[in-house]
Amino acid sequence: MFTDKLSLPSRDNALPGRDIALTLENKHFVNGRAIMPPFDTDAGNLQTVYLGLGCFWGAERKFWQMPGVYTTAVGYMAGFTPNPTYEEVCSGRTGHTEVVLVVFDPAIVSLPQLLAAFFELHDPTQGMRQGNDKGTQYRSGIYCSSADQLTVARQIATDYQSTLVEQGYGQITTEIELAPPFYYAEQYHQQYLAKNPNGYCGIGGTGVTCPI
Repeated sequence: MFTDKLSLPSRDNALPGRDIALTLENKHFVNGRAIMPPFDTDAGNLQTVYLGLGCFWGAERKFWQMPGVYTTAVGYMAGFTPNPTYEEVCSGRTGHTEVVLVVFDPAIVSLPQLLAAFFELHDPTQGMRQGNDKGTQYRSGIYCSSADQLTVARQIATDYQSTLVEQGYGQITTEIELAPPFYYAEQYHQQYLAKNPNGYCGIGGTGVTCPI
């Protein structure tokens, strides 16, 4: 069955999904801030970027721990099925990948710093997998909120590609595009490793530093 789960479905054969979004508590389990917009306008000139780097449990924890990150949430992106469930995403029939919504203050942490961490926290050359986690939902992606973010992300990926090649790695497979619709994951997935400290964390990078 992994053969199907490693290939993206077409729009025509993706699961139909549903019109109604999940109902969530709009409160970060760790810092108490909102996880859904609008975000606090008094918190600075906040920006949002969406990052997919494998299983979103461990990935989200890495970003909520970074200074300058205002809030985080996990969800699904870059597929066809509206408002998918976790089980549907894991079936490989929605086209979505698991992502972390990262809301940050660029006066404290810049987008290049976030993207350097993103690249260093996983292996962006693995295609539809991260380590032993296999499936379309584990593919690498940077989904940008603006054209300026897109330009920065593409340049950093180009620079990191050269560094990876020097260390014997292949081509970066990270999707880098303007953000498609983001669908929040179920409540129990939000800040999962804060609720379950001994839970699974599949985060693991190449050990190659990303130059910025």
